[in-house]
Amino acid sequence: MKYQIIPVTPYQQNCSLIWCNKTMKAAVIDPGGDLERILAEVNKLGVTVEKVLLTHGHIDHVGAAKRLAKHLGIQVLGPHKDDEFLLETLPEESKEFGFPACEILVPDEYLDDGVSISVGELTLTVIHCPGHTPGHVVFYSKNDKRAWVGDVLFHGSIGRTDFPRSNHQDLINSITKKLWPLGREVEFVPGHGPISTFGNERDQNPFVADQLFY
Repeated sequence: MKYQIIPVTPYQQNCSLIWCNKTMKAAVIDPGGDLERILAEVNKLGVTVEKVLLTHGHIDHVGAAKRLAKHLGIQVLGPHKDDEFLLETLPEESKEFGFPACEILVPDEYLDDGVSISVGELTLTVIHCPGHTPGHVVFYSKNDKRAWVGDVLFHGSIGRTDFPRSNHQDLINSITKKLWPLGREVEFVPGHGPISTFGNERDQNPFVADQLFY
């Protein structure tokens, strides 16, 4: 697996282009905006994007998803259906937060916990991780020991839980009971900020370090 992080929107959201280096088939995770920048990276790398993958329904992660999918003639997969209410309010969100006008997004498929997604010869497992939003999912590559965690976990922090239908305890449970068992060596790409490993966060993250729970 190879990947390229493409920071998008004024929120510097980590949109990721991931691809299979054997087939050059690719997927775009969380295209929140700056469609031209994403397409330029696709063209530069010479990959063929097969699908758009969404971790959750916040506008800085999904704002350009519909336009990207239409432009390339591909499907949008995710998030979990529990984030449907967020995707239905994107027109209002775009106005409130100063984003380009955004239509309601209806994914081609909502994703359930445990579903597998192929990208060329790569396989990603969907892990439902509610808390930041109720329908948040994580994309995990077992072979590469790498995860795209959206706004569940950050280097030195965790996702906000002051949004509608957020839940702090659900978020803590998602991190400690669903992500930690994947292994300390797993490297993760968060929705914002630098990459890290689960082991580093278990040692040093002031919100979810092991010493807080054991």
